[in-house]
Amino acid sequence: MPKKAGMEVWKKKRRKEYLEKKEFRYYIFCEGQQTEPLYFEGFKRHIEENPIYRDMVLIEIEPCQAETMRVIGMAERYVKKNKIQKGQIWCVYDKDSFPPEHFNGVEQRARQLSQDNPDLQYHAAWSNECIEFWFLLHFAYYTSNNHRTEYISFLNDKFRELGIGKYQKNMKSIFEILMEKGNPKLAIRYAKRIIKDGQDKTPTEIAPGTKVYELVEELAKYLPEEIHDCFLE
Repeated sequence: MPKKAGMEVWKKKRRKEYLEKKEFRYYIFCEGQQTEPLYFEGFKRHIEENPIYRDMVLIEIEPCQAETMRVIGMAERYVKKNKIQKGQIWCVYDKDSFPPEHFNGVEQRARQLSQDNPDLQYHAAWSNECIEFWFLLHFAYYTSNNHRTEYISFLNDKFRELGIGKYQKNMKSIFEILMEKGNPKLAIRYAKRIIKDGQDKTPTEIAPGTKVYELVEELAKYLPEEIHDCFLE
């Protein structure tokens, strides 16, 4: 075996051993290529800077450029290909204009898959109709079922008011902006209230609504102490 190839195999083996030592594992599959991955990269970055948890928590973020059922399908293939037996699989996706059976189907499929292995749990972090609704809740309690353009317009006005400029889907600092200028703790509280009010409804019928807060609560547990309290009670 050539020396270079041998070194690559050794590196891959060492990385696999390192990852397997991680006690808490999160595999996040995002519908979008930019907005959702950039937001969750903020959690990953701060957790990896936290000396208490950085060697205990694994966070892998996969942009899918796919919608609803295709997101969970890609997650299933990734799990199978990489022989993942332990961890939490999170699918982050929007309603947009996709059929109700596809949007609701991700939660149903996640429940089915979670029954197969108690150590490998699938979750649906959906937003109806878009991730911007979750961002908006950092600034206000909002229950009007409007088109996504209205939510983006709200963020544009709020960001300008705060002197940040226009909201952009590819903002690399979106995690910090929402944490420092908004109120993540209130956003979680608002999102929970909306879900509770629609507890007998399907995801499609909870409009607007979002379950992104469930993944945020999970990751926030491992944030450094100085920002942990921005998210959790």
